[in-house]
Amino acid sequence: MSVPVVGDLTLESILIFVVGLVILWVIVSIPVYIAGKVVTGGKSSLGDALIATLFGPIVYTLTLFLVQFLLGALIGASAYIWALIIAFLAWLGVFKASFNTGWLGALAIALLAVLVFAGLSILFGVLLGVMFPTPFFPTF
Repeated sequence: MSVPVVGDLTLESILIFVVGLVILWVIVSIPVYIAGKVVTGGKSSLGDALIATLFGPIVYTLTLFLVQFLLGALIGASAYIWALIIAFLAWLGVFKASFNTGWLGALAIALLAVLVFAGLSILFGVLLGVMFPTPFFPTF
């Protein structure tokens, strides 16, 4: 039996959680990698996709909260809409920098990655009966 390290968490449970996050990070990076290869003409690497999927959500979240906080005091409730738009542009900026492409290229990678993810999810659903994420796709 494992000894709790923090509260009910054991070292084993923390390790399993971290390994799970790394596996999920790699899985989420695969559609971004494929989209990057298509948009950049094969010049992107898996490392580019891993960097984009690691820093993209971090930059998005920080930008969202910071802009909402700063604009919320000035313009009120509509600040959230502006914060969403600016945070999305910041995320595209991460894609732009990671894949060394322009703004349209970054947008194309983001949109194509979503399509590749949906296609792979449906393919796995048909072949293996596994859907990622289940609530968003119909079962066959």
